[in-house]
Order: sequence, then structure tokens, then C-alpha cells
Amino acid sequence: MSTSPPSADAAAVPMSARARGALLILCGAIFLEGIDVAMLNVALPAIRAELGLSTTTLSAVVSAYVLGYAGFMLLGGRAADLFGKRRMFLAALGVFLVFSGLGGFATEGWMLLVARFVTGVAAAFMTPAGLALITTNFAEGPQRNKAVLIYAATASAGFSLGLVAGGFLLAISWRWVFFAPVILSALILALAPRLIADDGRRAGGRFDMPGAVTLTGAMLAAAYAVTRLEHPGEGLPWTLAAFAASLVLALLFVAIERRTDTPLVRLGLLRAGSLVRANLSALLFAGAFFGFQFLVSLYLQELRGWTALETSFALLVISVDAILAPTLTPKLVSRFGHARVVLGGLVLAVLSYALFLRISLDWTYASMFPTMILLGLAFALAYGPLTIAATDGIAADEQGLAGGLFNTAFQFGAALGLSAVSAISVYSLGADLSPAGRLEALQAALLVPVAATALAVLVTATGLRRPRLQPQQAG
Repeated sequence: MSTSPPSADAAAVPMSARARGALLILCGAIFLEGIDVAMLNVALPAIRAELGLSTTTLSAVVSAYVLGYAGFMLLGGRAADLFGKRRMFLAALGVFLVFSGLGGFATEGWMLLVARFVTGVAAAFMTPAGLALITTNFAEGPQRNKAVLIYAATASAGFSLGLVAGGFLLAISWRWVFFAPVILSALILALAPRLIADDGRRAGGRFDMPGAVTLTGAMLAAAYAVTRLEHPGEGLPWTLAAFAASLVLALLFVAIERRTDTPLVRLGLLRAGSLVRANLSALLFAGAFFGFQFLVSLYLQELRGWTALETSFALLVISVDAILAPTLTPKLVSRFGHARVVLGGLVLAVLSYALFLRISLDWTYASMFPTMILLGLAFALAYGPLTIAATDGIAADEQGLAGGLFNTAFQFGAALGLSAVSAISVYSLGADLSPAGRLEALQAALLVPVAATALAVLVTATGLRRPRLQPQQAG
């Protein structure tokens, strides 16, 4: 993770009208992905009630998307590099539109599972292509940093606003949680070909099919194993077998990549310390945030009796990062460098989660507010600069892969965080189902976000210390 701030004379060149239009379209796509996930989370109880789904099937509706998204993300990123970022973005957006709509027409659980899995696969191809289009269409430096920060803020805003939008759409029907993204994606699909320039296809690019098969298999097995961790007492041998299969396929993938002339993933890319630190920090940061959000929802709705809409509004203040990320964060990155800004955001995250450890059964929202606002500030400082760090200095023909690596780390982090807090809360609860016992179980699980972000602070600080060992350049 680079620690040097951009040069002072690197003034940002104003964006052209076409560049602003392209950025608007790409931000619309990542907003679509975020709002789609958030609205579904709010709609799950209503879906269960109408379709008569079991708890296992309902959990699988969420897991199906994670499997498709995480399992195909790296493949989607490399496909964007080989076959054209614009081409893959538009194709994936079209598939996303179709299967999101099909989810709204589902009358059986299996229909919803198929629709969510394919929607996740489409997102896995669309998201890294969209990020790569930004990093390759804006010159490296202040202009690209600003574009990436706006893009990252839009992703966060989509998830935050989706919680509220889902609550309102449920007043009509849970099916509108699937139909609303269709309308937005159709609008984006209509405008995108006019505003996003064709980047063509990499000359001489060939597809590494053995690598693609083994990598996708390894990611699918790992994603499946992670989602099973949420139910620690159910089928442990299958969970261990899935992890083992993932490891074997990953080792086979590495062996294939070392021997092929056209690797799907150039292994040398993983030697970049800044990229590895950025992805590890993103994994920990995502795990902490999604685990925390899950626990807060349980606390407010099950222990305090708040409605889903009230809970959504309580969490809405976190989306302050949608305002700060494109306005304040670029100035901080320009002055201090993205690694120091990330470190500041992670420190704020540790503080915000630690403050919430004091929760009680009669806490007022005023007592919760410091955690919510600090977490919004943390997101504004950490998420966008982490995205910059994960793609900074990467060659144009590997930007899709770098974007895929980052989004894979973030997605796996989210799944790990949810699984960890769920497992710990179950273990801590035991036989005491009283409100006090459930509160203690939540407090024990809240240690996971604190520990994860503290570890992310150490990872980022390691990158900050390295340059101090180098001799200072003469002015």
C-alpha cells in the first residue's frame, strides 16, 4: 500500500462531459448491486411468509448469491481483461436484469435460489469490469482517485439506502424488491453504450480454460464452506470436506498457472505488497462491518422490539460516507496518501465497535449514535482509499483482475464476518434464552468486529513503516 501522497502540483484535470456521464453510469451499476443485496436482506421475512420457506432454504437464498458472486469474481475480472471490459460489463448487466426480474416472479424456493445464484454470477462479472473501466478511463493520479472514491461512496450508499428502500417497497410487495432493480438496470443498459467508450479486446489474449475451471471450483468450494460456518453443528464433515476440496483445487490452480503461457492469474501480481495488504485489510474491514450490522439488527429488532424500517433508519447515518467520500476524502488522500487515510479510517472503526460493547437493554439511540457516526466516517476514510490501493500501479491489462481480487476479498470478508459472529453468538447463548443472556451473547460476538479491525490496523501500519527504512530522496 503506497504511503506517499501525490505531488502537490498534480492538479486534477476537470472531467469532460463524456467522462462524467461514464462515471455516472458505472456508479449507477455499483449502486444497483448494493441496493439489490440490501433490499433482499430486509425482505427475507416477507418472502418466507408467502412462499413457506424453511429457515435452511431462506438462508440458502442469501448464500446462493454469495456462492455465485465470490465463486466467479476472479474469473469475471480476468474475462474483462481478455474479452473487453465494456463488453463484459454490458453482457453481465443484461443477465443481472433478466434474473433479478425472474426472482420477482418466483413461486417456489428453488426458483428463487436459481435466480439469486445467477444474479450473483452476473454481479461477479459486472463489478470488476465496472471498476476496471474507471481505473483505465481516468488517468492515474488525482482524477482517478476522485473517480474511484465517488464510485466507492456510491457502492456504500447503495447498500445503506437499500435498507430503507426495501422497507418502503415491502409496503407494496416483496416482489418489488426484485422488480425495482430491473427498472434501474434497464435504464443503465440503455445509456451505457452511448457513454462508455469501447476498450476493445487485449491483443493476442487467450483463455486459460484449465485455470478457469480449477479457480472457479476452488472459489465455489470455499464460498460454500464459509456459508456453512453459520451453522456449526450441522454437517461438520461436509464443511471440512468443502474446505479441503477448495485447498486441493487451489494448489492445482497454482500448478497450472506456473506452466501455462497465458495464465488466468499472473502469480507475480500477488507479490505486490501494497495489493496484498489492501486486500487483507478489505477482507477484515468487510467482515467487521457486516458482522456488526447483523448483530445490531438482532439487538434492535429482537431485543428492543424495533421494526425493520426503524432499524434501517437507525443505520442510515452510516451512509454519511456517501457525502464525505467524494468531497473530503480526495483532499485527505492528496495531502497524506491513501495508506495513512486508510489507517485513520480503521482506527475510527475500532473505536466505533468498542463503544458499542457497552450496550444494555435500555440504551437510547443517543447512546448508539456515536458508534453510527464514527462508522460512517470510518467508511468514508477506509473503503475508497482501499480500492485505490488495490488497483494503484497495476497495468491496464490486469485492472480487471485486480478489481476482481479486491471484490473477492471484500465478499469473502463479509461472509466470514457474518459466519463468525453468528457462530460465536450461538455458542455464547447456551441455554440462557433470557433477554440478559441474549444480550451477553451479542456482546461476546461484538468482539469479532473489534478484533478484525484491530488486526486490519496492524496490517496497514506495517505498510506505513516500510518506507522509513529507505534513504530520503534529495529534493
